[in-house]
Amino acid sequence: MAQKLTLIDDIDGSVIEGGNGGTVVFSVAGQYYSIDLSDANTQLLKDALAPFIAKARKTAPVGVSTSSRKAKTSGEDVAAIREWARENGIEVSARGRIPESVRKAFAEAN
Repeated sequence: MAQKLTLIDDIDGSVIEGGNGGTVVFSVAGQYYSIDLSDANTQLLKDALAPFIAKARKTAPVGVSTSSRKAKTSGEDVAAIREWARENGIEVSARGRIPESVRKAFAEAN
């Protein structure tokens, strides 16, 4: 049976219509957060963080293993990869496996 998922913008309570927003995952002080935002509120968040990001340096998440063994991807990581891919014009399905090429590109960019 098919199910319909409706996302509600966590800031203004509006319904996020298909493709006009999504889940944004971010981290502050080692704590990861996820929030459902419309495209407009996603841009507000990016604009608010822009001065800090401009002065920051990219780092690997704390506790990243250097093992060559393939690590499992958490649901939050998958959401972040999908969001990054959409923002960078890479088509990925809303569900299912994310191609390794997209995962690698995400890892290199972050």
